[in-house]
Amino acid sequence: MEVKQTKLEGVLVLSPDVYRDERGSFFETYNDFKFRAFGMPSALDFVQDNQSESHKGVLRGLHFQRDPNSQGKLVRVVKGSVLDIVVDLRKRSPTFGSYHVQIIDERTFLWVPKGFAHGFLSLEDNTIFCYKVTAPYTPSLQSGIRWNDPNLNLPWGIENPIVSEKDKELPNFNPDLDYFS
Repeated sequence: MEVKQTKLEGVLVLSPDVYRDERGSFFETYNDFKFRAFGMPSALDFVQDNQSESHKGVLRGLHFQRDPNSQGKLVRVVKGSVLDIVVDLRKRSPTFGSYHVQIIDERTFLWVPKGFAHGFLSLEDNTIFCYKVTAPYTPSLQSGIRWNDPNLNLPWGIENPIVSEKDKELPNFNPDLDYFS
């Protein structure tokens, strides 16, 4: 497995070893021993698996969950591809307010630790997006920032994505706010 550290401390891009033969291919979608060696949570730390299916042009996010149930996320695509963006919301981080952009397809995973807002844009119809989380979904702690915040100027590459009404109402990024205190 190839693991690359991004400019955002703790955010990792993972490319599993793919084994191919005349029948097709095989790869591990999760290996507790390997992932722990890279500083990621153990399988026992994941408490919930989520899956969505999206049409091309659907943008979901940017979401996060506040303490005490902030979530680390191991994200991957089962079918299709997405443009994935994470924004560092850790107030004391030297990269606070910075973001990482990653194309994720069937052969790429992304580890997003606690303290980040996360969103993705579906690049193909019927894209299936899966993610494991380290804390259960808690509606009262759910939060987010606006996908098209002019201060962040995130490079989504689309002007009019399909966005939920709830996500349209999210606030802009506030550099004075400590999102996880």
